[in-house]
Amino acid sequence: MKENALTQAPRFSLVIPVYNEAENVMPLAREITAALDGQVEWECLWVDDGSRDESPRILRELRAGDGRHHVVTLAFNSGQSAALLAGFQCARGAVLGTLDADGQNVPGDLPAMLRLLDESGADLVNGRRATRRDSWLRRVSSRLANGWRNTLTGESVADVGCAIRVFRRECVRQLPPFKGMHRFLPTLIRLDGWSLVEMAVAHRPRERGQSKYGVGNRLWVGIADTFGIMWLKRRYAAHRIRQEEN
Repeated sequence: MKENALTQAPRFSLVIPVYNEAENVMPLAREITAALDGQVEWECLWVDDGSRDESPRILRELRAGDGRHHVVTLAFNSGQSAALLAGFQCARGAVLGTLDADGQNVPGDLPAMLRLLDESGADLVNGRRATRRDSWLRRVSSRLANGWRNTLTGESVADVGCAIRVFRRECVRQLPPFKGMHRFLPTLIRLDGWSLVEMAVAHRPRERGQSKYGVGNRLWVGIADTFGIMWLKRRYAAHRIRQEEN
């Protein structure tokens, strides 16, 4: 176990929702360690969202081998948005990041994203998949969903659904908790007054395990949720405390 894992808060906390990704946990963990070691003090929070495969056992083994990897276990399958919110709540870093557990995001992009966060002065660096490595159906449905969300919400985020991003922890302290929130995370962060820049990132095909999303549970639900975001944008009570006097 790394000595600093329990004695001080790291600068960077990476949050990864996990649902039945037993084949991907260890390979992804090795990539994360290789990418972040020597770059930043870090921790990784794996949020087990009620997995029914070997993921819980493998996560326990990972945690036992390296104290920088932590496991947050949800009481029941709650969905990706809830898993992210739970991870944000438990994270200790001043800067947070997100990553999917399916292995399609490339952890090697994280150091450059952290540098861009510092150099740009932005509050969020959102990934933009330069070349999608998905089936044509998923690419088309994602393009349609991105266009629909941007048109109706008045935003211009090129890849709202890209799961790899880094941001200052203040950005997510007031997120509205609802199912599907993760699909609008950059939009919601900007809605609260935080600044955003995008960075081209790598993307690769899923090599292990099975996708949990398809047109039926992603495209149409996301389109419907956009109307809720439109209402929220009109009625959102953004605020930030400048000073508190006692």
